[in-house]
Amino acid sequence: MSSARLKLRVSSLDGTRAVAAALARLCREGDVILLAGDLGSGKTAFAQGFGWALGVTEPITSPTFTLVHSYDTGGVKLHHADLYRLDQLSEVTDLALAELAEYHGIVLVEWGDVAESTFGDHLVVRLEVVDSDPDARVIEITSVGGAWSRRWAALHSAAAEWRKD
Repeated sequence: MSSARLKLRVSSLDGTRAVAAALARLCREGDVILLAGDLGSGKTAFAQGFGWALGVTEPITSPTFTLVHSYDTGGVKLHHADLYRLDQLSEVTDLALAELAEYHGIVLVEWGDVAESTFGDHLVVRLEVVDSDPDARVIEITSVGGAWSRRWAALHSAAAEWRKD
């Protein structure tokens, strides 16, 4: 599978939400976005910005214990999953996340990098706290497969203010 990479830097969790919103505006049905990063790196804040940009009006919280929350956006359905508590890859397969994307949805998966091999084309969004500034984050977006090849230039443009080349 081919891949492309984009590295960004934000100065706050609001910046994290803004990057997520910019990405959400480019997403379409069938997209899978895997969120990666340590505890407290901003995965849920990213999910909030992403969902709000799609039109989710209810509070977006991490689905750590329910595993998947689904939100009606008035258009495409957003499925927000959290794999933190899962111990085995077979448990991820049982959630059928790829199938949720196929049926008019976008799937956003916290701790998704642990099951990356189970997904076809997808984006990986890795969030890292900047040691010298606990409010700042480095956000690295990697496209895996060809699904984002036609949208990659638009993503570069949408994220220009946060680019870290």
